[in-house]
Amino acid sequence: MSVAAYGGRLKSKKRRDRMMNLITFVVVIVFTVLALFPIWWIFRTSLMTNAEIYKYPPSLIPQNWLFSNYERTLEIFKFWKYLWNTMVIIVPSCLAGTFTATLCGYAFARLRFRGKSLIWALCVGSMLLPAMVTLIPLYIGWTRGLGLNDSYWPLILPYFCGGGAFNIFLIRQFIMSIPRELDQAATIDGAGYFRILFSIIMPAIRPAMIVVALFIFIGLWNDLLQQMIYINSSDKYTIALGLTNFRGQLKSDWSLTMAATCLSFAPGVIFYLIGQRYFVEGITLTGLKN
Repeated sequence: MSVAAYGGRLKSKKRRDRMMNLITFVVVIVFTVLALFPIWWIFRTSLMTNAEIYKYPPSLIPQNWLFSNYERTLEIFKFWKYLWNTMVIIVPSCLAGTFTATLCGYAFARLRFRGKSLIWALCVGSMLLPAMVTLIPLYIGWTRGLGLNDSYWPLILPYFCGGGAFNIFLIRQFIMSIPRELDQAATIDGAGYFRILFSIIMPAIRPAMIVVALFIFIGLWNDLLQQMIYINSSDKYTIALGLTNFRGQLKSDWSLTMAATCLSFAPGVIFYLIGQRYFVEGITLTGLKN
C-alpha cells in the first residue's frame, strides 16, 4: 500500500471517528435534555402564579420569577422539621447499613465457614423476592410482636442486619477484585481478619462503600410506602409524608406544591452531587479484576 493511499485511509478514519463522536454527543445532549426537562418544568411552575400555570399555550420560562412562592411555602410546609425527621432515619441507617454490608461482603469474599455457599445463595436469591410479599409479615412482627408502631425503628433496624442483599453483593464483588496477595502479606506480618479489613480492604473499597450509602440514602428518601405504614403522628412525618400531606391540603395550588417539591428533592440532589464521582467509580469497577 502506497503512502498516499495509507494517508487517505487514515484521514477517512479520522473523519468517521469525528462524525461518530459528534453523533454520540448530540444523542447524549438530547437524552440529557429529556431527563432534565421534568425537573425544569417543576422548578418553573414553582415560580409562577396559578393563572400563569394554566395559561395556554404554556411558556417554558416564567414571566415573573416569583421566589416569594418559596417563602410562602416555608410558612405552611414544615420543611426543616420534616428534613430533621428524615435525617434521623437516614443517618444511622446509612452508617449501619454500609458498615454491616461491608462486614458481610468481606465474610463472603474472604472467609471460609460451613454453609457459606448455601447462605450466599439464599442472600442473592432474596433479591428476587418482591418487597410486597414481606410487607405484611414484617408489619405484624414490628408492631404486634415488638410494639414498635408509630416509630422510626422499623425503618432503621433492618440496616443493622447486613444493609440489604444487593449492597452485600456489591461489596462482595468489589472485594473479590482485590488481590488476595495483600491479605496473605498482612497475615504473614501478624494481622488478623479485622486488621486486614480495616487497614487494607476498607480503604480500597471506599468507592463501593459510598455507592452503598448512596443507595440506602435514595431508597429511604423515596420510601413513601413503609413510612406511611409505620409513622402515624404528624410531628414524626418525613419529607415524603409531609409532601404528600401538603399536596393533599393545597389541592389545586400548584405553585406552592411545586415549590415544596423542589425543596424536597434538593437535599437528595446535593447529596448525590457530592458523591457522584465515587458513585460512577464504584459502579464501573465493581466485579473487575485487577
